[in-house]
Amino acid sequence: MSPSLLLLLLLLFCFPFSLAAAAAGDHSDSFVFEFHRRPALPGLDLARQLLLDDKLRQRTIRARLEHARHRRRACGVPHAPAPAPAPPPTSFEMPLNSGAYAGTGQYFVRFQLGTPAQRFELVADTGSDLTWAKCRRRGDDAKSVSGRAFLPAESSSFRPILCSSDMCRNSLPFSLTTCPTPASPCAYDYGYSDGSAAHGIFANESATVILSDGRRRKLRGLVVGCTSSAVGSSFRASDGVLGLGYSDISFAYRAGGHFAYCMVDHLSPRNATGFLAFGPAPAPPPPTAGRRWRETAISLDVEPFYGVGVRGISVDGEMLPIPASVWDLAAGGGAILDSGTSLTVLAEPAYRAVVEALTRRLAWAPRVRVEPFEHCYNWSAGAPAVLPRMAVHLEGTARLAPPSKSYVIDVAEGVKCLGIVAAPWPSFSTIGNILQQEHLWEFDVANRRLRFRRSTCRKRR
Repeated sequence: MSPSLLLLLLLLFCFPFSLAAAAAGDHSDSFVFEFHRRPALPGLDLARQLLLDDKLRQRTIRARLEHARHRRRACGVPHAPAPAPAPPPTSFEMPLNSGAYAGTGQYFVRFQLGTPAQRFELVADTGSDLTWAKCRRRGDDAKSVSGRAFLPAESSSFRPILCSSDMCRNSLPFSLTTCPTPASPCAYDYGYSDGSAAHGIFANESATVILSDGRRRKLRGLVVGCTSSAVGSSFRASDGVLGLGYSDISFAYRAGGHFAYCMVDHLSPRNATGFLAFGPAPAPPPPTAGRRWRETAISLDVEPFYGVGVRGISVDGEMLPIPASVWDLAAGGGAILDSGTSLTVLAEPAYRAVVEALTRRLAWAPRVRVEPFEHCYNWSAGAPAVLPRMAVHLEGTARLAPPSKSYVIDVAEGVKCLGIVAAPWPSFSTIGNILQQEHLWEFDVANRRLRFRRSTCRKRR
């Protein structure tokens, strides 16, 4: 093999998102979403849909993490953190709703994009770095995207990023190398192994936020995606995605790198709202029983995801026999906190230990078969007042002790199932949004710190 060919192959592997996306159809490490609205699903159908969506999402996340791990090993590239984010103008919040009313396990925020502002419902996603909306540009087929769409021709602040720019060639995730003319827009094509795909262009655009004092403020120069066509089975019922992941193009980073969210119960009606907040936190109230702040470190070595160090999992105070390698990123394990995954996903050794401990303590309840869940129970009568108490022990002394409804979940009238899914080993584990619900989570990206506590989600204080 000639030296020049060897160098080309190495460059294609080490810089995959700007170069390799142009290769013929290999999109196994990509994200993709669909936007078709659908009616709310009844309990069991919703639970099944959550499980299906999570399985598809986990395949995507696993491919991206595995690709990044191999790239670091092959190229000898250490993790290079993004520069410190700029301070936000001041604090601002967005209402955050469960998507159960629309038949999805995602959480939606209301977002205003463009000048004048156009309003959308976006998925709040800590696993995505790109903020994008389905989009209808001049000349697009009116049926290319369904429902509400961003109209860039009606926004005076919309500026396509050129395909000839350094940003397009080197910085933007999943950008294509196709560049018909230097003035052509930078295009992206998200592909997924289930056949889903989303195609659009990158642009700089403004968003309107309402500050804590009630004033409106424009956040200018945001990197956004204008998705003009989408097919597939991921991300339903929304107008797009609000990227909260770790990246210098994510909305969370551009808004100052300090954000917080509190998600209401995943089965809550549409009028029950939590919040997504940006900027410095207000002075905390005095601690009360069960509402004390817990703090741990964030790992940014799994960008755009937020990694957390896990020491173990206990049930009723008993630490379970889970190998330390399950939580070790270098050994093929590790854990992330993901607002876009509904159920909690545990690598096989951890899954077996947790399920064995929970099912042993739930042996009093009659088992029922509810496909595709593995462990379900008839809960119509005789339920005890106290259920097994599961806790996730994080790095340091932090401990996440969710209510039992977050891991023994309602799937139908009188039926509960374990809301935990197995991932093949070796693999990472994911703390999903149901396990996170009714907690306030604060991310301080610059200092790599995460703190959390129980909350009613009524206000950030």
